[in-house]
Amino acid sequence: MPKKKKTIIEFRDYDLPAHFPVLLLTGDHWRISDVPSERLHIHNCLEIGICETDSGIMKFEDTSCPFQAGDVTVISCDIPHTTCSSPGTNSKWSYIFVDMGELLHPFFSGADLHNVDFLSISEHHLSLILGKEEYPVVYSLVSEIIEEIKRKEPGYELGVRGLFLALASNLMRAAALADKKKDQQPENALVIAPALDFIRYHYMDDFPMEHLAALCGLSPTHFRRLFSSVMGTRPLEYLNATRIRKAADLLRMTEGSVLSISERVGFHSISSFNRHFLAVMGKSPRDWRRQMSILKDQSVFKYNGWMYAEILKKK
Repeated sequence: MPKKKKTIIEFRDYDLPAHFPVLLLTGDHWRISDVPSERLHIHNCLEIGICETDSGIMKFEDTSCPFQAGDVTVISCDIPHTTCSSPGTNSKWSYIFVDMGELLHPFFSGADLHNVDFLSISEHHLSLILGKEEYPVVYSLVSEIIEEIKRKEPGYELGVRGLFLALASNLMRAAALADKKKDQQPENALVIAPALDFIRYHYMDDFPMEHLAALCGLSPTHFRRLFSSVMGTRPLEYLNATRIRKAADLLRMTEGSVLSISERVGFHSISSFNRHFLAVMGKSPRDWRRQMSILKDQSVFKYNGWMYAEILKKK
């Protein structure tokens, strides 16, 4: 039996401005070939595409889904995929690459637990193809975002953020996140919001739990009791779980060593990292990587983000 051909994945690294992490790629040259690519690719950020003409197939690792003019695609950074137009056509696209968490962070505090959860999930695991007829609001919002960025009129950055805020809520519904809790947020969530925000951006740093209490204006004892009541876990356990979830993504998406990843997310002892990883993920880091890695049996090539469509020739 012939050996299965090794899948090649490209990693396309788009340089997004820190103050306004959005990049628009559009124009008549953004036409997708009808020649199937032999490579899937992933990005360093969320990709939102809008098909302007024709139709074709979007291929993921294990499935293929049809698209047509008017469809909006939403692909997270860790979803290997490629796009191929129908035979005899070259579908025209516009693409938006965005770090939605950073872009919309000014609108949220740590108290917005459901919204923050979605912004985190939008960075991973989403692969949506939304038709214009079924999701007219999504199509309209993406189209208006593109026009705002094209025009660059005074205040356009604020306008784009506002449109993305509306888009996020619509994508949240479209994604149908059935595994997310839909109960109301605890009344005391606002009080611990500064701690949640700090952990989100400084999980890899060393800091005492007393610092989190001070950010919330609480005594350490009151802070620990309130945090546990709101989050269902103690502050240090929440911090370590955050570090482990970040490490799990790095193990799945990169080839870094277990030791280097453990240090990158804030652990200074490999035995402590292994112990916490097993407790949170139910597997050792190596077993997790072996089972979940998108790099398993694949080769990865890193490129700067493509600023022009890939040109493929028929054999």
